[in-house]
Amino acid sequence: MTFKIATISLLLIVLSLAVSNPSKKLRGNLTKLTAQTENRYKNTMQSILDDSAKLEKVAGDFQFIEGPIWHPDGFLLFSDIPANIIYKFASNQQVKVFRRPSGKANGNTLDKENRLLTAEHENRRVSRTEKDGKVITLADRYEGKRLNSPNDLVVKSDGSIYFTDPSYGVSKEQEELGFYGVYRLAPDGKLTLLVKDLVLPNGIAFSPDEQKLYVNNSEAGYIAVFDVKPDGTFTNQRLFAELKDASQSGVPDGLKVDVEGNVYSTGPGGVWIFSPDGKLLGKISVPETATNLAWGESDRKTLYITGSTSLYRIRLKIAGVRPGK
Repeated sequence: MTFKIATISLLLIVLSLAVSNPSKKLRGNLTKLTAQTENRYKNTMQSILDDSAKLEKVAGDFQFIEGPIWHPDGFLLFSDIPANIIYKFASNQQVKVFRRPSGKANGNTLDKENRLLTAEHENRRVSRTEKDGKVITLADRYEGKRLNSPNDLVVKSDGSIYFTDPSYGVSKEQEELGFYGVYRLAPDGKLTLLVKDLVLPNGIAFSPDEQKLYVNNSEAGYIAVFDVKPDGTFTNQRLFAELKDASQSGVPDGLKVDVEGNVYSTGPGGVWIFSPDGKLLGKISVPETATNLAWGESDRKTLYITGSTSLYRIRLKIAGVRPGK
């Protein structure tokens, strides 16, 4: 594929925090916690992104891409779901096929040994690619019933894998569970259901200290946040931020966090960036529907963004959290 370079304008939006109504009930069991105390986080869009930074289109003409992840050996992997391919891209080189078929892979990440972990729609499983290239199943059933369609995943420092399981890759007739869950797969292989009351859970990410876990609830248009207990389970589910703009295409989908705890989510119009306390710092405008994102290059300060049919990148000032740290 040929390289295409495009300069895209950046839309910077700074919103003020609500200081009245210290809490507001939303959708029954979620509470929006608004700031009553001073903002402890000093980051702004200017501290994250230079005014001169440009969004660069590095590859295009895909069917629908997702799941970017940077490998420390110096390349990016990402999925084209309907094409049934995982692609490999090294900076300033041609995009190559890494795996075909991919099980209609969606989300990808790395474990502590830098082995590829993949959420596969078609095979309805979470898989791991061994060092010799063999692909093995890590989880495909819960209590004897097939998972719906694993979507995205993240690895905690203890080696456990957390993943979302909505229904995007299966028909209603194929569903066996009757709910859409968030799971923890322990290093010993035990699979635990943690959440099953989100509409369609999607992107997933830990805060840098792993005390919080963020989950995109795509169809409902918001990011949920949970406190992580010492045993790896969750408590205190609440609303972190809403991402709604009827004038733009896109929903809360891919989700990542930088080393200072800022939360990056694809959403209407591009990538929305929030401070750790949920303040919207601004957006990176993307010319097509943004689906996911990941930091790359050796310093982890290049943000790669998958649009529906194209791959983009932009340089930031703050590094992203390394997968499987």
